[in-house]
Amino acid sequence: MTDARETATRTTAAPVPLLDPREGIPPVTASPEALASVVAAFAAGSGPVAVDAERASGYRYGQRAYLVQLRRAGAGTALIDPVGCPDLSTLDDALGDTEWVLHAATQDLPCLAELGMRPGALFDTELAGRLAGFARVGLGAMVENVLGFTLEKGHSAVDWSTRPLPEPWLRYAALDVELLVDLRDALEEELRVQGKLDWALQEFAAIAAAPPAPPRVDPWRRTSGMHKVRRRRQIAVVRELWLARDLTARERDVSPGRVLTDAAIVTAALESPPNVHALSALSGFGHRMGRRQLEQWQAAIDRARALPERELPQPTAAYTGPPPPRAWADKDPVAAARLSAARTAVSGLAEELNLPQENLVSPDTVRRLCWAPPADASPQVVASTLASLGARPWQVELVTPLMTASLTARPAPPEAAAAAPEPPA
Repeated sequence: MTDARETATRTTAAPVPLLDPREGIPPVTASPEALASVVAAFAAGSGPVAVDAERASGYRYGQRAYLVQLRRAGAGTALIDPVGCPDLSTLDDALGDTEWVLHAATQDLPCLAELGMRPGALFDTELAGRLAGFARVGLGAMVENVLGFTLEKGHSAVDWSTRPLPEPWLRYAALDVELLVDLRDALEEELRVQGKLDWALQEFAAIAAAPPAPPRVDPWRRTSGMHKVRRRRQIAVVRELWLARDLTARERDVSPGRVLTDAAIVTAALESPPNVHALSALSGFGHRMGRRQLEQWQAAIDRARALPERELPQPTAAYTGPPPPRAWADKDPVAAARLSAARTAVSGLAEELNLPQENLVSPDTVRRLCWAPPADASPQVVASTLASLGARPWQVELVTPLMTASLTARPAPPEAAAAAPEPPA
């Protein structure tokens, strides 16, 4: 690092704009030959490797990567085009067990895995910031607060599938990994001082070892505005339109929202137009939509209208967990009292430790344990149950005494339980 950068990490002076990468903007790697050179350079580098990926969310179907950025001491920065280099397994092999440094790792790991890249170890600077108690944990805020530099974030939502990529976008992309390792080192020291480094390492290991997320069940239920749709026949219309839109979006490789908006789907479900003429009069199906498209959407509506009653979707998705907390006071007042006590205890400890409540223990874990506690609520059994629900060892150690006390305490009045604030999901 230059003297100016070193000074910025030690002072509270006004942040310094970071305008250009140290070695300039590297050429985009878009051929097997160029990739081989990058692989050799990064294999010969030293220390952790900063990794980032840019997607075309809102423009293209799915969450594939359209640019991968890496930086490592001794290798510099590389910008890799996954369109020209769709298989990065050779790079993954060259890095071996090298620690990856990412910001908000869970956002980028799935699209990197599609390219053949999976970390053996990682350091997540966003999660590290949360555990260290930072109020703002976006990359720009962290770089500014910890290192004293400001990053330009004006290109975060552009269409990264554009080719060729404009130079300002490439500069932005290179700067996103410019200081990631520096940020990692500063946060590691901060966590060590706070006595939280082992907690963070356990969290990072859990992320790196996590299996791919299973496909979401009934993804159409996440349609924005779905809460307005109450009748099962109307819900069927939402499902059929969503599935038709998803198929079209996949075939055209465009974001589903650019094919048909969620608002239009909900409007059609509520109005249930009988024909194309009536459909064309609805918001979201205006004059810009061609006859063929209108017929496609009307066909989906007609399919829903023709379904027998037994095949209509249920109003809510099947769920094996406890009911919503707002219903506990009526369904099981004793469980509601347990939940109130547990939430109060967890919230107090999280505040004392200066970290988000949901990072101390998952709210879902607390709910499940309070709704169906073990018959033997001893500390050993509670600890084992927390671990089985996915809590890491550091969480089990800190939360077991709180949960044991909450599960064995004399129940508070149901009114107090119902009034307890609900933590973030």
